Amino acid sequence: MQLSLISQIQRKELTLFFTSAVGYLFLGAFLVASLFIFFWVEAFFARNIADVRPLFEWFPILLIFFTATITMRMWSEERRSGTLEFVVTVPVSTWEFVLGKFLACWSLLAIALLLTLPLPITVAAIGDLDWGPVFTGYIASLLLGGAYIAIGLFVSARTDSQIVSLIVTSLLCGIFYLLGSGTITDLFGGWQQDLLSAIGSGARFESITRGVLDVRDLYFYLSILGSFLAMNVFALEKERWAADGNKKLHDRWRLGTGLLVLNFLLGNVWLNNVSVLRFDMTEGRIYSISDATRGYLNQLQEPLLIRGYFSAKTHPLLAPLVPRMKDLLQEYEVAGGGHVRVEIIDPASAPELEDEANNKYGIRAVPFQIADRYQASLINSYFDILVLYGDQYEVLNFRDLIEVKAQGETDIDVQLKNPEFDVTRSIKKVLYGFQGGSSIFDNIVEPVEFVGYVSNDELLPEPLIEFKQVVNEVLAELALEGGDKFTSELADPNAGDGQLALDIAAQYGFQPMATSLFDEARFYFYLTLRGADTVVQIPLPPSLSADALRRGIDEGLKRFASGLLKSVVLSAPAVVPSYMRQQGTTPSNEFSQLQSFLTSDFDVTTDDLKSGVVPSKADLLVVVDPIDLDDLQVFAIDQFLMKGGTVVVSTAAFVTQPVEGRLEASARTSGLVDWLKHQGVEVGESLVMDPQNSAFPVPITREVGGFSFQDLVMLDYPYFIDVRGEGLNEDSPINTGIPQITFSWASPVGVAEREGIVVTPLLRSSPASWLSQDTNIMPRYSEDGVSAFSPVGEQGSHNLGVVLEGRFESYYADKVSPLLTAEQDKDDADSDPEAGSSQDDALSLGVLSSVIGRSPEAARLLVFGSNDFLADETMRMLGSADGTVYGNSVQMLTNVVDWALEDQNLIGIRSRGNFNRTLPGMEVGEQSMLEYFNYALALLGVFVVMFVFRARVRSRTRYQREWLAHATGEQA
Repeated sequence: MQLSLISQIQRKELTLFFTSAVGYLFLGAFLVASLFIFFWVEAFFARNIADVRPLFEWFPILLIFFTATITMRMWSEERRSGTLEFVVTVPVSTWEFVLGKFLACWSLLAIALLLTLPLPITVAAIGDLDWGPVFTGYIASLLLGGAYIAIGLFVSARTDSQIVSLIVTSLLCGIFYLLGSGTITDLFGGWQQDLLSAIGSGARFESITRGVLDVRDLYFYLSILGSFLAMNVFALEKERWAADGNKKLHDRWRLGTGLLVLNFLLGNVWLNNVSVLRFDMTEGRIYSISDATRGYLNQLQEPLLIRGYFSAKTHPLLAPLVPRMKDLLQEYEVAGGGHVRVEIIDPASAPELEDEANNKYGIRAVPFQIADRYQASLINSYFDILVLYGDQYEVLNFRDLIEVKAQGETDIDVQLKNPEFDVTRSIKKVLYGFQGGSSIFDNIVEPVEFVGYVSNDELLPEPLIEFKQVVNEVLAELALEGGDKFTSELADPNAGDGQLALDIAAQYGFQPMATSLFDEARFYFYLTLRGADTVVQIPLPPSLSADALRRGIDEGLKRFASGLLKSVVLSAPAVVPSYMRQQGTTPSNEFSQLQSFLTSDFDVTTDDLKSGVVPSKADLLVVVDPIDLDDLQVFAIDQFLMKGGTVVVSTAAFVTQPVEGRLEASARTSGLVDWLKHQGVEVGESLVMDPQNSAFPVPITREVGGFSFQDLVMLDYPYFIDVRGEGLNEDSPINTGIPQITFSWASPVGVAEREGIVVTPLLRSSPASWLSQDTNIMPRYSEDGVSAFSPVGEQGSHNLGVVLEGRFESYYADKVSPLLTAEQDKDDADSDPEAGSSQDDALSLGVLSSVIGRSPEAARLLVFGSNDFLADETMRMLGSADGTVYGNSVQMLTNVVDWALEDQNLIGIRSRGNFNRTLPGMEVGEQSMLEYFNYALALLGVFVVMFVFRARVRSRTRYQREWLAHATGEQA
């Protein structure tokens, strides 16, 4: 076999194809169809996602007709014109002829696909495109097209009619594709469905285009390609045979061709169980088990059971997701190294396990309605995962695992959310829950020291003298339990020259305490836990009991432990009941989505902070949309920060409210303005507007032929700031895996430089943004459909979110504790004039003037300049374009919690999720311009191809003479 001959045949066929205008019309038709489907049928701009997935979803169908068209004349024309007899008699092997024609068709397909490349380049220019799925999509298209071409060449070699060749090729390729598509596989269940998916091209094509190169899928297309090329060679070789020829030779040809085709096909069976030759090309390798997941699996001490409950007969939209879940769970079993057992069952075929699932784990079948053109039916189906470790278990149902996007009134897209994150999160919860039942010291690696700064008995009130003895008893118990991991010390700050008192005042802000507002007696009673880099203050329990103290110390020890769920306190506005709304009460923002998302990974407690104290178990405090916080609430936030905690505040000067069908911004009094200024943070009394923005969804009604249709129009809206690129601090782990953040109705966040405080900007608006104090925030458009918003005043970038780390000074350092003031007011109101409040009463309530004046270096304050960006209604509004709830903002806050608690394992996994890589807000005119630009590029590409091949066409005769001379052995 000579490569030069194959190359000559390839060039000759390509030249012939471009001799007439028909070839260019084929290319043009393919490109126009691809662009029309992408922009209009799949509504690219309405989807608002930066990907080219719709293009590849249609390629299997478009390529059927494209390849059938270019192969129909390859052998049929030779047979019809009588040149096939000449071809088979020249001294050139049949394999060389077949490969030459195949490579010519394949090159033509590659040119057609190359001319679509400006489309993903355009998407990457306006959005954050993941190039991994694009790269694998083109590979899948080339391989699938190659298989189609091989089928078309074989059919063309069997008939002298181009029309017959076109029809039969389209039919065979269509069957080849449909066998693995949901249209056919949904009619079956169990192993039949798996078999059809394995032998059809549809399921394998989808697997590659999502960004995963699996050698099994690649070989499948190559085996089809090789098999049909071999049968093509055999069909042409038979043309050489004479009726009375060498029958033994003919039999050897039949046997050899049959064995070659059989070996091609059997290779798929052999590779079926080989799962290691798999390459995840997506950004972040979202379809592979991450190192963080392996880290959790390596902590397993007992066997972990992962059981998938998947019904063989399920909803058609869930059926394609079952094999992907099975493959992922098998990856867990491989990565678990013998500690993980995976079971996949169909509850309908295992009644005992179904009964256990129903009664023990609360797993029940979900009724799905299935309808076709003939009937509607209801089936009960399972799509659940059980994660069992020791006596702990977690259940994931289909609502946890999938997301549903409504792309139209009848078009619904169902995809897996982030299955690895969901499963790994469940493993983490059962692992830590199981470990949590043992001693807390089992989860502490580095030694922890308890240091109590306690005055001598002469200065202490009587109740605290008794409580000091309780402290010693509890410390003795902990010393026995913790061994060398726990040491303790009680030190008197007033001892000696009093230097210790000065040291703890300078280092921790610990000031002398008092039992009442008018008590002049001062003493110390501070309890702390110290590790290598962390200091945690243990609050005095109100009841001054041993059990309460032990609980407080245990909560503090959790800050030093790994393998335990962390606690988050969420302070949000109270939900306004519906009856109060009907009476005219303005509803406040609701944050149920935020709470639900955080609850998935952390122990979340809601608290209004009106007690003046943050719950002792809190590891982190999140304050969203604060409204008129009083002194006690501000004091609670202040002192939690002073204790070395992390405080997240989301606040702005305005809040958005619907008023009689309009959106208006009203001033919001948070109660935190002075406190934030004291910490060097000032939230501006204006709204940031940015030309780089996300679209605002506006429902409109169209009347067509007496029928009403509800559409959603996406309008340019500068109040929805699209933070991406340089505005998103990619160096911070908080923004890991987040392509963009839509920051709604934001105020600028100014930060003053302070000694000892490190400031890190997280989010910034674009340099073209400006400030506005206009409270009319309705979308505005001119009659031409152009945004009526225009910059006013100075333009420039503004901070929208910042992190402050270091030593903070308390706002109450030189003030009386609000706890004492509140208690004194309460006593004055409740007490009898002749009876005073006793010292014991104050202590029984744990009311002490214990203002901490300075925080340790571990303290962190995060400020976001928006009341609304985490609110339920805002996230629903931002996700309405594709029928989902926008999740990037909540995702970022979850990253904040993981970062603050120094538990960043899940950040990496979560960042590998199926995040919507949304497009920036664009006006209608800009969208049309981009669309026409791509059509123009496609036309330009066709003209470039025409220019290149016209040069070849002009020398076609010379090429043919050289080829014939070489083939016949004569001189040209």
